[in-house]
Amino acid sequence: MPFLSSGLSALTTANGFTLWHYRTDDDRATVLAPGYFAPASAQLLPGDIVIVQASDATALVPIQSGSLAGGGVTVDGSGGAPALLRSATLLANVTVSATAIARALVLDAPPAPLLPGEAFTAGATVTGPITQVTFFFRTATGTEVAPAQTVPVLAGRAQAGFTAPSPGGGLRVLAVDAADPTHFVLSPPFAVSQPPRLLAEAGGTLLLESGAQLIL
Repeated sequence: MPFLSSGLSALTTANGFTLWHYRTDDDRATVLAPGYFAPASAQLLPGDIVIVQASDATALVPIQSGSLAGGGVTVDGSGGAPALLRSATLLANVTVSATAIARALVLDAPPAPLLPGEAFTAGATVTGPITQVTFFFRTATGTEVAPAQTVPVLAGRAQAGFTAPSPGGGLRVLAVDAADPTHFVLSPPFAVSQPPRLLAEAGGTLLLESGAQLIL
């Protein structure tokens, strides 16, 4: 079996030296093979000692350069588990101070049903230390209708102008703090509608703009 990090644990550390315990189902020869402890090279340092509890023996194994294991000393050839007692008392006292800073982005109400090609303004009221806002104009599938616009915040307001696309629903405006993309607000969906049609009357018959007869 390869080296298993779950079997390795530190027993004690002092003056740059660490005593480790490693339990494995591998035999002693496998554990002492070159490269076995390579996955633990970031933990095992030259001069450390590993108590290896292998399937056929228990041994004290020194760690050499590059986490290479030395020959070590076999403590018990039967592989019996050593009795190790360890205890520690850790006291920690951590004090963290912080100051809350209010930030908010509030989008204006979505525009009334728009007509294709109609220009409209996306606006947001800004609270707190937000200096720039990026506006996105997207379809229901998240496709950008127009390039995003990053604008400055002036007197607590930010605004960007867009043009309505072809008729469709599910359009949204997204406003994002340019300095912190995790702070954003998304508008409710709104729609672009077909332009109104004019009707004409001829001989008691209603006609469309194209001249076609309207049948009710």
